[in-house]
Amino acid sequence: MNFQRGKQSDEPEINLVPMIDVLLVILIFLVVTTTYSKFAELEISLPQTSTEEVDKSVDKPNSIDITVSTSGDYTINKTPIKSSSIEGLRDALRTAAQNLTDPFIIIHADAKAAHQSVITVMEAARLAGYSKITFTTETGQGQ
Repeated sequence: MNFQRGKQSDEPEINLVPMIDVLLVILIFLVVTTTYSKFAELEISLPQTSTEEVDKSVDKPNSIDITVSTSGDYTINKTPIKSSSIEGLRDALRTAAQNLTDPFIIIHADAKAAHQSVITVMEAARLAGYSKITFTTETGQGQ
């Protein structure tokens, strides 16, 4: 029963303005006090060459030389390879290593050769069953 006919009851309401003000102050506090640290960068140790002169006339008897040109062409023991697929290189490596037991694969890659070309040679050697792979480098003396 409502004995006060002319008086209306006020509905309770939540005032959001003070709550938004408090949240903005907390947000500003967090932004100001948070330190933004860099993620740790990847540390890479690159191989280095010595300046010793190596006798280039001595060939390793148990090695296969693979040359990778800038354009992605391959040669195995100075013989051009027509196929640049992994399977073609694998077969050419097996053909070149017919008499050799566990040969060294020596990769001579041009400085501007695509990284994928070198990886293709490494994958072909792995598929052929050869695990001894090395790379040749040049020192900067001739510049």
